[in-house]
Amino acid sequence: MNYIILGSGLMGGALAYDLVRSPGVTSVTLADADEGRAVEAARRIGSDVVRPLRLDVEYYDDVLHALEGHDCAIGAVSYRFNHMLTQACIETGIHFCDLGGNQDVVDRQRTLHDRALERGVTIVPNCGLAPGFANVLAARGAERFERVEEIKIRVGGLPQHPRPPFNYQLVFSVEGLVNEYTGDSVVLRDFKKTTLPTMSEIEAVEFPPPFGTLEAFHTSGGTSLLPDMFAGKVRTLDYKTIRYPGHCERFRALLDLGFASSEPISVGSSVMTAREMFHELLKRKLSGSDPDVVLVRVTIHGVQDGRARSLVYSLIDSFDKNANISAMMRTTAYPTSVIAQFIVNGVITQRGVTTPEQCVPLEPLLRELRQRNFDIREEWKD
Repeated sequence: MNYIILGSGLMGGALAYDLVRSPGVTSVTLADADEGRAVEAARRIGSDVVRPLRLDVEYYDDVLHALEGHDCAIGAVSYRFNHMLTQACIETGIHFCDLGGNQDVVDRQRTLHDRALERGVTIVPNCGLAPGFANVLAARGAERFERVEEIKIRVGGLPQHPRPPFNYQLVFSVEGLVNEYTGDSVVLRDFKKTTLPTMSEIEAVEFPPPFGTLEAFHTSGGTSLLPDMFAGKVRTLDYKTIRYPGHCERFRALLDLGFASSEPISVGSSVMTAREMFHELLKRKLSGSDPDVVLVRVTIHGVQDGRARSLVYSLIDSFDKNANISAMMRTTAYPTSVIAQFIVNGVITQRGVTTPEQCVPLEPLLRELRQRNFDIREEWKD
């Protein structure tokens, strides 16, 4: 099995790290516009299976050439490129999955479904943590009920040692963070698909010590296609991001002031958008290498065996100091790596454009992730 990873940043490096340690993987091409970064990432992984490659995904013909000879490509660059990369993979005739996160882009990828079917390839956008792994838990867990009333997905990546003012450090791209915090969250209310503003409906959530009481609020992109799948079947479905208390109110104040605006502003002789400047400030102030933790809780309420019951999936995953891989890298990259392998080795047989909640079987995924030391717990409550 031959893979090419497009992007050698945090997630791309973690994807390559997992792939080279998986059976049946014969080669991993780690591509990046910054060849030095790809070379350094390959060096850290320390395997002859990894081959760094200079590739700028802005150039479509170069992408087509780089894809040749691979069984599957994995997008670990900005979500802005995922539609174009989907087109390139369909044209080349190889499978593709990506980290997703922006539903407008995913909807554009889905318009290519028939073309992917004709080429016999599988395209899986929105892999990763949430959307991704958490959505598979929700979708497959719901199948265990006779009737489902409510699905609640709560996920967050947090620093183990929070520091003011936001008690947060960047654990993935700043572009992805601001994207999640702006726009609308797609939910189900009274069985109907609707939208709610991001950073709204703050609620308290409890986790075991040392975390205690945290907060959760609506963000965009996390529900993926779950509202479409369960509209008319489930009364309430939503996704919220977990943070330390007070984070939402402080961050939302900056957004209310226009820091995420895309309108050009002049600073001396330079012209930039407020959003671009905000991204740069966040990278300077919130970047860090402190150990992190990822918290996941998926709760499904419904009727099972004729009585009201709840099913709760939970995961607390921490920074891997031995491999120097953050919890967010593990919980985002490893499920994506597993899904990519499922596509190539035939565990996933669907062709066309399909999201993880539509096509990924739960038990094989849990088995693979537990082999990677994911402490995924399942609890039934009456």
